[in-house]
Amino acid sequence: MNTVLLIGRILFAIVFIASGLGHLAKADAMAGYAKFKKVPAAKLSVLVSGALLALGGFSIILGVYADLGALVIAALLIVMALKMHDFWTQTDAQAKQTEMTSFLKNISMAGGALIMFAIAATEGSDYGWTLTDSLWQLSK
Repeated sequence: MNTVLLIGRILFAIVFIASGLGHLAKADAMAGYAKFKKVPAAKLSVLVSGALLALGGFSIILGVYADLGALVIAALLIVMALKMHDFWTQTDAQAKQTEMTSFLKNISMAGGALIMFAIAATEGSDYGWTLTDSLWQLSK
């Protein structure tokens, strides 16, 4: 079962590593979109969010404080969903649909990250091979 759990963590987290590295590699272009969405300190926000996404993804895959990595990713996804995918402000039907899809994707993945956090942070839980114990050991 440890192999299946590790594969699941890899499949879940790979998108965050790829996205985070994309933020870092394309920071200028992404900063332009972030400015359009009125993100303060747009380029810095893109760089910080990219680093946190990548580090959170690696944390989950490697099992290095995976509870913290999952919690950071959940928080980022919720903030990004609310700030970057504000479908409720769109007047164009196609733009509204695109933003709503992205919003729901981010919220859904945040839910998955919170589930992963809860499992990893629960005392005595087993979520596969890890390099470190969880940061938190919450009781059941």
